[in-house]
Amino acid sequence: MSDFQIAVIGGGPAGYVAAIRAAQLGFSTVCIEKSPTLGGTCLNVGCIPSKALLASSEHFHMAGHRFREHGILTGELRLDLGTMMKRKDGVVSRLTKGIDFLFKKNKIERKLGTARLLDGRTIEITAPDTRQTLTADHIILAAGSVPVELPFMKFDGKQIVDSTGALAFDQVPETLLVIGAGAIGLELGSVWARLGAKVTVLEFLPRVAAGMDPDVSATLQKTFERQGLIFHLSTKVQAAKSGKNGVTVTAVKEAVEHTFNAEKVLVAVGRRPCTEDLGLDRAGITLTDKGRVKIDEHWRTSAPNIYAIGDLVGGPMLAHKAEDEGVAVAEVIAGKPGHVNYACIPNVIYTSPEAASVGATEEALKAEGTPYRVAKFNFNTNGRALAADTAEGFVKLLAHEKNDRLLGAHIVASNASELIAEAVLLMEFGGSAEDLARTVHAHPTMSEGLKEAALGIDGRMIHG
Repeated sequence: MSDFQIAVIGGGPAGYVAAIRAAQLGFSTVCIEKSPTLGGTCLNVGCIPSKALLASSEHFHMAGHRFREHGILTGELRLDLGTMMKRKDGVVSRLTKGIDFLFKKNKIERKLGTARLLDGRTIEITAPDTRQTLTADHIILAAGSVPVELPFMKFDGKQIVDSTGALAFDQVPETLLVIGAGAIGLELGSVWARLGAKVTVLEFLPRVAAGMDPDVSATLQKTFERQGLIFHLSTKVQAAKSGKNGVTVTAVKEAVEHTFNAEKVLVAVGRRPCTEDLGLDRAGITLTDKGRVKIDEHWRTSAPNIYAIGDLVGGPMLAHKAEDEGVAVAEVIAGKPGHVNYACIPNVIYTSPEAASVGATEEALKAEGTPYRVAKFNFNTNGRALAADTAEGFVKLLAHEKNDRLLGAHIVASNASELIAEAVLLMEFGGSAEDLARTVHAHPTMSEGLKEAALGIDGRMIHG
């Protein structure tokens, strides 16, 4: 008889949610996490602390640049970075303690240490002073991911940092060079630019936020440039050298070599799954050609009683995707119809303004030959947006030309991360643009922008 019915390796969004759902379903459950706190990268050194700094830095920026327009006059504006960081850490601590409470509430046993498979049912747990083994009927792999390190630009934690390091600077750098114009690079670049750093972003691809709709990318770039960020696109970084006064980075753009000097360098070129040292070979688990754990449609690996979810497997490396997989895999093990609709996973960049999207981009629809109609509503004619001084941005909707089914939604707005939920829900139920256009929205709200865009699909937008 096994020690547990379900063992979860990893306590991040995928793992802790899987453990909670498994316990709710009546399984004896253990979660093994190598870090002292639960929540994984997202809660400890990712999603949550970055959003705390984004909020604090936006308040600082507003106080210095926008309050006067609202009739709010202040004295000399000063930054207390230590207090800002303390608040960030407090938010993280409160949430990690909340997961501890949920584990106790659901009677989940927690093991601190590094987990490694010895076979298909046995896990070895190594901690600084102990080593133990346990067995489980079912094992869920949720070990997460780590930042990609460029071979010629190793992280030193001081001058060349990953996202974790960029969340913990003890002072605002005079100059910050960001490698990568994806969500992490743009968010953390925005934070330090608002706090006074001169930020330059180098991106290998020809546009920022390359996974987003082209209209979103173009709008974001213009906005960030007005905020002071400098972009060098289609630029390939080739070398870096650290010195007493900072880092010198060499890059090539249009066959011309350029040199960039900065006090700090943030490398944000993506993340890779933590598949090493898990003992996958001992359990007979195979990987895809992209280095992810190979699974079937029920998240089952090549070992029949071992499952994998989150950043270890295919799909976007997003906390909410991982959480849904955590719920679904526990339900599958319980014989229930666990399900994740990968076509309806929203993607968000939490800058100011935010960018959010779900479904297909206009680029993708053109490439696959899908007939569609498009409508775009700009927030500069929206009453709530103007009143709140958040009129920058737009809603863009894409609907099938023949059946009007919503195929994609793309938003740039101060609260795009919240507005996108309406489009996600509509798409989850296979709804049409007409369904959205006929839904009464409170006035004045920015959500009216989605209704206006939906009306625009049929050429009858009222306020645009």
